[in-house]
Amino acid sequence: MTPTTYPVLSPEEAAAMIHHGATIGFSGFTPAGAAKAVPKALAARASAEHQAGRPFQVAVVTGASTGDSLDGELARADAISWRTPYQSNKHLRANINAGKTKFFDMHLSHLPQQVRCGFLGEFDWAIVEAADITPDGQIVLTTSVGASPTFLRCAKKIIVEVNAFHSPRLRGFHDIYEPLDPPYRQPIPIVRATDRIGSPVVKVDPAKIAAVVYTDLPDETGGFDPTDPVTARIGANVADFLANEITVGRVPREFLPLQSGVGNIANAVLGALGTNPDIPPFEMYSEVIQDSVIDLVRSGKIRFATGTSLTVAQPVLQKFYDDLEFFRPRILLRPQEITNNPEIVRRLGIITINTAIELDVFGNVNSTHVMGSNLMNGIGGSGDFTRNAYISIFTCPSSAKGGKISTIVPLVSHMDHSEHSVQIVVTEQGVADLRGKDPLERARLIVEKCAHPEFRDTLMRYVELTKDGHTPQTLRNAFRMHEQFLKTGAMSATEWQA
Repeated sequence: MTPTTYPVLSPEEAAAMIHHGATIGFSGFTPAGAAKAVPKALAARASAEHQAGRPFQVAVVTGASTGDSLDGELARADAISWRTPYQSNKHLRANINAGKTKFFDMHLSHLPQQVRCGFLGEFDWAIVEAADITPDGQIVLTTSVGASPTFLRCAKKIIVEVNAFHSPRLRGFHDIYEPLDPPYRQPIPIVRATDRIGSPVVKVDPAKIAAVVYTDLPDETGGFDPTDPVTARIGANVADFLANEITVGRVPREFLPLQSGVGNIANAVLGALGTNPDIPPFEMYSEVIQDSVIDLVRSGKIRFATGTSLTVAQPVLQKFYDDLEFFRPRILLRPQEITNNPEIVRRLGIITINTAIELDVFGNVNSTHVMGSNLMNGIGGSGDFTRNAYISIFTCPSSAKGGKISTIVPLVSHMDHSEHSVQIVVTEQGVADLRGKDPLERARLIVEKCAHPEFRDTLMRYVELTKDGHTPQTLRNAFRMHEQFLKTGAMSATEWQA
């Protein structure tokens, strides 16, 4: 048997095998490594079925967000009945917020176990992208691992998109390890970020492979916005804070592994760490390896980086492929239940840096919802890392919408991370170190160090309103800034009720 003797189908022929109501586990963690051809064909099929007056929707489960050919095409075709654990597509977001698609947010490290243990029901299909496949069912994944090993294990049938855009020489860049589930679980044997504990391939029963679809499609990853004065200042504030932590002895001189969220602020933070002379070369143990990481690996500032996806702009990926042997001992991709595992985060002493939509004066963080009700993306892996960090840092600009919104508010309109998990808050205005502080001290620090000057006096008046109790919270005023924005389009000139 050779790889070509697996049933070779077109994307449309493969999509035709999938029935209405199916639950599908797709590869992808960000657009990196996401299935592309079959989801697009599946969306076209859904549209045709709807035009014929027949229902057609599927449940979509992935590692995290995906590309437009998956989430976007299926959302525009109204083909997703429910979705988990994370998304970032504007069309899918609109369907979720309109109640057309059911979405449940989930910590990303929890997903694979919940799939294996049947919490999400049976999986009819796994549809994954591969750089190579062998006759005996060895699959070399592409630019992400995510939850693909678990989808491939649990699904009744498998469709593999063998994507010629990605070289088979990616074999060796993946460390595939699935822990046993309770009550048989053993300690995960990672004591250094560089440790390899698994296989370079995912091994499946060849009889489960219902189709191979050959493609040649790039990842739908975009670049990051250029660093602007606000993101540059946030990055510098984080780097200066961590350099001082080394100086005063709260962080070891050899430093500790870092985790960083994905996005423009995260990219700017990593860039600032890379140029700060007081930050030694370091390792990353994170979810996403992004553009700035590749640059820092090449320069030697990052000695080793491990994540579950390689999410970089196309020019950066091409340079990576042009120099694979340089990166082979320095970059490693693992399943998300390993990269995000609380056991390992705590053991390695990871410093975590994530981004907030809004923070309140006590240190509670909203990372998922706008004005309390409209989902933005999801909690992702931020909770996995934050709760178990050596030092947990949250960043955000101090204002948004051209200065009409303060990202520091009296009470977050939706809470994803409580004050108990948030140690350091950083905006372009400054750094608030909340460690060892009571609620009133935290409130004063956040307002003084991190709030935008436009809102600082207003927020401080709020903090000083309540004289009694452990937490100076005033329920009648807690959401007045949000209400002011919904009523007038700006949070400024908020008046407090006595």
